This record gives sequence, structure tokens and C-alpha cells, in this order.
Amino acid sequence: MFSSPEEIRNGFAEHNFIVDRSVSTVVYLAIKLGRPLLVEGPAGVGKTELARVLALTTGRELIRLQCYEGLDESKSLYEWNYQKQLLRIYMDQSQHKSWEEIQQSIYTEEFLLQRPLLKALMAGNESVLLIDEVDKSDEEFESFLLEILSDYQISIPELATIKARHIPMVVLTSNNFREFGDALKRRCIHLYLDYPTSEQELNIVLLKVPGIREDLAQKIVEFVQAIRLIKLKKAPSIAETLNWAEALLELNITELDSEVFKDTAGVLLKYKSDIEQVAAQGPHLS
Repeated sequence: MFSSPEEIRNGFAEHNFIVDRSVSTVVYLAIKLGRPLLVEGPAGVGKTELARVLALTTGRELIRLQCYEGLDESKSLYEWNYQKQLLRIYMDQSQHKSWEEIQQSIYTEEFLLQRPLLKALMAGNESVLLIDEVDKSDEEFESFLLEILSDYQISIPELATIKARHIPMVVLTSNNFREFGDALKRRCIHLYLDYPTSEQELNIVLLKVPGIREDLAQKIVEFVQAIRLIKLKKAPSIAETLNWAEALLELNITELDSEVFKDTAGVLLKYKSDIEQVAAQGPHLS
């Protein structure tokens, strides 16, 4: 696997994902200690991408569970394939089998529909389990996760307790929509991803937007960094910085001024009120 945080940084860089030593150290410790990694921070700073690149770097399958309000076991863990079970019951009844015999035949792994959590535990190969935006799920679902994050096993009443065939690397992400209980936090190693520094974001733009002039990239980054200090409805993410840079490159823009911002603001900012606020309070553009 990885022998040092530096090896993680280098591996991530090969997939165009730049992290500093503090981030690579936390990821390294989570892997070595076999603990879930809880990644928190603003939307659009690379939390989901971190899990994706971790899977690519380690050669593991990425299994993703997207969380939302009302998420339950049937969507996250497993369901019984009722149609297939009914067909088996019909066939067994035609052979005059007893109900006890029928029950034994329909509650087996053959009739399980694996959802992401169960799929990660039963994966024949090691995997990276991404539980994305877990803060959007209910507190009941958070409690349900505890058994999986502690023992890497789940209990299926009709079948048995299923233990992980291979312990997955678990990455949970959160946009700080709500606070988590101490029990969940205690089971995880915590990582906070914030917006990158100017130098880091410039490196990202130059790496991800080939062909862009460095002086234009510098101006883009300086402008985005400045408007993130304004209280906006939605501050621009790294992805939106890249989208804006790509748009300016496509339009053959070489200088950043107020007219360019006015024409392309919808690529960078997603709310009319934010565009107006930046135009009024943002940094001056020549």
C-alpha cells in the first residue's frame, strides 16, 4: 500500500489531485490504523474527489453511497428480491415442501439485492467505500452506521451476521449541514478540507487547464480568492474556478476586466444576488 504520507502525495499527484503534507498525513494514518476517514469542509473543495483518487491510486473499486434525508436500510444496505422469492415459493409449493423448508430456501444470499454498504462488505476485492454527504442523512441513519464503522459487519435478521470479506477503506464526507454525534466522530479520523491557498489554487488551475497563460491564471485566482471573503450565498468552489478559467480560455480572453466578468459571471457564480454583490463590493477589475 503506502509506506509514507509522501508516497500518498505523489500517488495523488499522478492523478492530478494536489494535497499538502498535512492532508496526506491524515489519509496515511486513517489507512494504517484501519479507521474511517471523516472529511468535512465547504462544498466543492475536493472531498468526494479525494475518495475517487484514493480508489484510483490504490487500484480499488470505488463504491459510493449518496446520502439524503430519509435514506434507510433498504436503499443503503440491502433488500430482499421479493419477486424472485415469490417465484421460489411457488416452485417449492408445487413440490409440496413444508413452510419451514421454503423459509430456509428463500432467505439466502441468492435473494439479496446488495446496496452500497453490503456490497462493500461482501466485495471479493478490497474497495473504497464513499459515504457521501452523510450530514444530509437523518440521525437514525447515523446511528445505524455505527455497527458497520466499528466492526465492519452488519446483522441481517433472516440470514446471519455478515462480516467484511476485506476491510474497505471508508471515506465519509460532510458539508457541515448538521453536527454529528460523538459516537460517530469517535470512530473516525477527522480531516478538514478548506479552500486552497492562492498558490495551491494557481497550481491546480495550471495543471487542470492546459494552455492557459500563467498571468491570466494568476488574475483569476486572485479574483476568486478575494470574492470568497465576501459573504455570498454560495462562494465559488475549486471546480467553478476551473470552469471559469476554461470558459475564458475558450473565449480567447487574455485580460480580466469588469466587462469580462459581467459576460461570464454565470460560470463562476450561481445566484443573481451574488453576481450583483460581487459587482458592487468585489475587487476592482480594470
